[in-house]
Amino acid sequence: MMKKMAGIAVCAVVLQAGVALAENRAETFTFSPYAGGVTFDGDLDMKNVSPTFGLRLGYNLTDNWALEGVAGYIKGRQDGGGSTDMVRYGGDLLYNFMPKSDFVPYLAAGFGGLDGEEGKAKGLWNYGAGAKWFFTENAALRGDVRALHYTADSSIKNNVEYTLGLLFAVGAPKPAPKPVEVAPIVAAPLDSDGDGVIDDRDNCPGTPKGVKVNADGCPLDSDKDGVYDYQDNCPGTPVGVKVDAKGCPLDSDKDGVYDYLDSCPGTPLGVKVDAKGCPLDSDGDGVYDYLDKCPGTPKGVKVDQDGCAPKVVESTAQKAAPVATRVALKVQFDTGKSLIKRQYYDELKAVGDALNQDKTLKGTIEGYTDSVGNDRLNQQLSQRRANAVRDYIIKNFKVDANRLSAKGFGEANPVADNTTAAGRALNRRIEAVFE
Repeated sequence: MMKKMAGIAVCAVVLQAGVALAENRAETFTFSPYAGGVTFDGDLDMKNVSPTFGLRLGYNLTDNWALEGVAGYIKGRQDGGGSTDMVRYGGDLLYNFMPKSDFVPYLAAGFGGLDGEEGKAKGLWNYGAGAKWFFTENAALRGDVRALHYTADSSIKNNVEYTLGLLFAVGAPKPAPKPVEVAPIVAAPLDSDGDGVIDDRDNCPGTPKGVKVNADGCPLDSDKDGVYDYQDNCPGTPVGVKVDAKGCPLDSDKDGVYDYLDSCPGTPLGVKVDAKGCPLDSDGDGVYDYLDKCPGTPKGVKVDQDGCAPKVVESTAQKAAPVATRVALKVQFDTGKSLIKRQYYDELKAVGDALNQDKTLKGTIEGYTDSVGNDRLNQQLSQRRANAVRDYIIKNFKVDANRLSAKGFGEANPVADNTTAAGRALNRRIEAVFE
């Protein structure tokens, strides 16, 4: 494929000598087949299996601005084996530099989707640059490099796509007839909207009477939020903060706290929040009130993800048979990792102290994962996580290794819905079973 494209480039150089009036023209439809490759994000452990190819369809709004739709095919292979077929699609906005020349560089950005990876569609942002080299009036050689960003498993992936192709233009309007030169009519300068700026210098004609304007005739926008002062219901918005049509900062989750001040974005509708936009936690147990199934827990008592203190079954010499107690530990891991974070050390200290207080107590550390990824790899990952927790307790609290075992169950026995990010986070968990 790349040899064929190189041949096209040579032909373009030969044809260039006879080209006239090659340019990027307004009101023109374009179609552009392409081929190339993709460099995948290092976290994906993936490389190209075959060349990427696809088609772009566009329309030149002006000589400089254009819209394009794109559909492309990507085939990748993971280092651990197995290939992934992906289809990329979306729409782009292009700005063309030097549109009246035969060499037209451009910038591009857009949004779309990526279907195929893990069987799910992903929102896909892209931006990049390229150039069109017209070797006839309606045909050009085109090169393009794009950065592709999308979210997979709660993290942003960054790929790079590089392509080479052809562009064909159709439907260009006929040149306008040469205007007839007439003698200029000299008249007094007009100020139609009465804002003190004459019409031929007024960049914002039609300003309402009485509205203060700048030297260009445009209404003032003191806080630079894109909404004129006379239309701004929230003057003094900090620079850079996104606002609505009335000039007020956005409040995406409708909790009464503007997004730029909201420390807990995405709060469900109707949930009461504090001044920082975070849901209330009246009993201070680390579980928001709207999720807390056991409100009023005494301060200092450790609770599970439902805000309830786990039931502890104490071992006593009077019990005729061991009683099993299952405790969900508040220990979570990064995707694909088994490293215990410092923030969970206190949780594991409570387990170690309990084992040291009752020498008859024995337990099993159980590890679980979410459903993302290969079943066999998830089983191995859950075992590594369980081993990491067991080894930490034995080493740091001098617990007899024979009293504590570890077992991984992979993605079995989920406690939440694996189709949501919140549910998958709950399923990546550690549980302890004691007798």
